[in-house]
Amino acid sequence: MTSRAREQWIVLALLVVSVSINYIDRGNLSVAADRLADELKLNPTQVGLLLSGFFWTYAGLQIFSGWLIDRYHVYWIYGAGFLVWSVATGLTGLAHGFWMIFALRLLLGSGESVAYPSYSKIICAGFPEQQRGLANALIGGTIVSRFGWRNMFFAIGLTSLIWLIPWTVMTRRATRVSAALYDSDESSPGWREILRQRSAWGTFLALFCGNYAWYFLLTWLPWYLVRERHYSIERMAVLGSLPFWGVGFASIASGWVSDRLVARGGSPTVVRKSFAVGGMLLAMLMLPVAVLKDETAAMACLMTACVSFGFYSSHPWLITQRLAGPQAAGRWSGFQNAIGNLAGVSAPVITGWIVDKTGQFFYAFVVVAGVLALGAASYLVLVGPIEPIAWKPKRFGTPASPAL
Repeated sequence: MTSRAREQWIVLALLVVSVSINYIDRGNLSVAADRLADELKLNPTQVGLLLSGFFWTYAGLQIFSGWLIDRYHVYWIYGAGFLVWSVATGLTGLAHGFWMIFALRLLLGSGESVAYPSYSKIICAGFPEQQRGLANALIGGTIVSRFGWRNMFFAIGLTSLIWLIPWTVMTRRATRVSAALYDSDESSPGWREILRQRSAWGTFLALFCGNYAWYFLLTWLPWYLVRERHYSIERMAVLGSLPFWGVGFASIASGWVSDRLVARGGSPTVVRKSFAVGGMLLAMLMLPVAVLKDETAAMACLMTACVSFGFYSSHPWLITQRLAGPQAAGRWSGFQNAIGNLAGVSAPVITGWIVDKTGQFFYAFVVVAGVLALGAASYLVLVGPIEPIAWKPKRFGTPASPAL
C-alpha cells in the first residue's frame, strides 16, 4: 500500500468515528426526551419542536456548506464544524428551559452542516467507484438511566473533543491526499447547471423520503418504546438500539456487496438502484409495528425494516458521487442534503402533532410508509442512468490554496 493510500484509509477511519459521534450527538436528545419532558413539563408537540430544532440550521446551511467546502480546505472546515457541534452538545447539559435547549440544538445543527458535504467530497476524490460503497457505508440510554440526562450531554460533548487531536494531525499532512479536491483540470459546474439535471431532483426527493423515515426512528423510537410499549429506560437502551445496529451492519455489508458487483462488471445503474429502491420498499415493513400486539413479532418487523433500510442507506451518496464527480460533489451534496434534511424538521414535528392529536403512533407509521414508497418511485422515475455527467467548462474562480 502506498503512503498516499495509507493516509486515505487513515482519514476514512477518522471519518467513520466522526460519523458515529455525529449521530450520537444529534440523536442523544431523543434518548433523554422522556425524562427531559417530565422534568420540564413538555407536551409531545414541544418535544417534537426540540427534536426538529437541530435540523433547522442543519438543513438551512447545507448549500452554504457545500460552497464553502468546494472553495476552501475541506479538512479544516470539517474540523471547525466538529468543534462547534461538540461544544453545543456539552453545553446542553447546563441548559434550563425549552428555549435554551432549542438554541443549543440550532448551534449543533450549524456545526454538523459541514459533515456530509465533506464526507462526499473526500470520498469522491480519494476512492475509486468500486471502493466507494464500503467507504460510504462505514461512514447513550444507560447513561441517562444511571446518571441523568444532563450528565449524558456533558460526557458525550467532552469525549467528542478528543477526536479533534488526530484529525488536526492528519489535516497538517493532508495536502497530498486532498490535492485532487482542488487541483483538477476539470471544470466546476454552476448551480444552474446542477439544478437543470432531472437526476439531481430525483436524488434530492429520494433523500428527503429516506431521511423522513430515518429521523422518525432516530427522534421518536425511544419515546415510542417507553410511552407506547412501556419499556423501562434500561430496556429501551438495549432493545431500542438493536434496530440501529441492524442499519449499521446492513449498510456495511450492502456497501461491500455493491462494490464487488460493480467491480465484477455489474452496471452501476442496476446495482446501485436495486439496493436503494429495494431497501426503501422493504423498510415499509415498519408499518406493522404500529398494530402488532405481540412484542416479539413487532421487534422482528422493526429489525427487518431497519436492516432493509441499511441496504439503502449508503447508496444515495454513491449515486450522487458517481453522477456529480469530484468537481461537483460538494455543491450537489450540499443542495441534496439541504432538501433531504428538511425531513429532519418535518418528521419530528409532524409525528409530535399526530401523536398529540390522536394519542397514538399508528398514523405516524402510515405516513412513514407512504413517504418511503415515494422515495423508491423517485429513484425509478426521476433518476436516469447513473453515469458521470459531462459538465460544461465553467468555473467560479480560482480556488483558495489548500494551505488556508
